[in-house]
Amino acid sequence: MPMIRIDVAEGRTPEGLAALSRAIHAAVVGEYRIPEGDYFHVMTEHPRGQIVALDAGLGFGRSDAVVMIQVFTQRGRSGEAKAALFAAIARELRAVGVAGEDVFIGYSENGAEDWSFGFGRAQYSTGELAVPGAGEAP
Repeated sequence: MPMIRIDVAEGRTPEGLAALSRAIHAAVVGEYRIPEGDYFHVMTEHPRGQIVALDAGLGFGRSDAVVMIQVFTQRGRSGEAKAALFAAIARELRAVGVAGEDVFIGYSENGAEDWSFGFGRAQYSTGELAVPGAGEAP
């Protein structure tokens, strides 16, 4: 059950923004085998010039169409699983017109005790939701 934050510069249509979200969700569902309904995205548009994403020394530039993605999820996935997710996100975003150099992903992990799905309760800790099994976490 990853939570995804997506930051982009203003200028995309509502349909274009929805396509970005759906593409990223398709990658997460496909790679992590989460239920289709585990869909938690926050998309923020920023005025042009308020997103800075330089090349980090890799020798390529980015356009104003950069898509900054933060994935928040429970710990437990392998480095290989994360790399496969990154590749799937880039592939799905390419299909909706985002160049590979404009895909920037940060990945943060936490534990079951770090989530509340409503009412101020930590549902994994209270037993209201089953804690994902050992190995691959949702």
